[in-house]
Amino acid sequence: MPYASETSLVPIPPPGEDELPHDDGEPMESDRHRKQMLLLIESLDLFWKGRDDVYVSGNMAIYFSELQTMKNDFRGPDVFVVLDTVRRDRKSWVVWQENGRTPDLVIELLSESTESVDRGEKMRIYAKVLRVPEYFMFDPIKNMLEGHLLDIGSRSYERMASNADGELVSQQLGLRLGVREGLYLGSKGKWLRWLDAEGRVLPTAEEQARAAEEQARAAEEQARAAEERAQTLADKLAAYERRFGPLT
Repeated sequence: MPYASETSLVPIPPPGEDELPHDDGEPMESDRHRKQMLLLIESLDLFWKGRDDVYVSGNMAIYFSELQTMKNDFRGPDVFVVLDTVRRDRKSWVVWQENGRTPDLVIELLSESTESVDRGEKMRIYAKVLRVPEYFMFDPIKNMLEGHLLDIGSRSYERMASNADGELVSQQLGLRLGVREGLYLGSKGKWLRWLDAEGRVLPTAEEQARAAEEQARAAEEQARAAEERAQTLADKLAAYERRFGPLT
């Protein structure tokens, strides 16, 4: 750790999230990439809204060494998840301010301009420096998904095998990743989605609202149908009593 001067014994603390650049300085490749990132973060945040021990974010700088800060090298993952931490607002993820915690899962959204870095330098850092247990890559244009598990001994990644539906399992989160048709922020198409153990899509706020509206309409239709059945029965009873007299 550096010191204030050659004669001072008071160490200068390393910079924190307030002093370091906040985002990774790299704009998303396209509107599709941006929406895909937001979709993954939003649906997982909603799924875990009752928990305060997880952190989900994306396109945020992760700082793991003072040398890295001096080099101004702060490109971050498109999506990352940290377990066993505190859920709070952050400007960046600074490992030495987080008790050494690093991401448990990272997702990079591939593009022609970033794929070589995502498969090269970033993959090396995630494996050898941050030791991220699970690393997923998804191309939102080609709908290509692949996943990698960290081999602790060699600190390198091994390719995951997908299931029959082309889905990949995250052992860290107890969830799956799979491509599904859908509508998000006005865009229709195939999206990478979080799935629960039964294969159900983790919904967005918009999807939750639509589902609530559909349930309300269904309940209203059921009530109306029950009222119509009751009225039909009453009409039949009235007709019977007109013909045969009141029931006793």
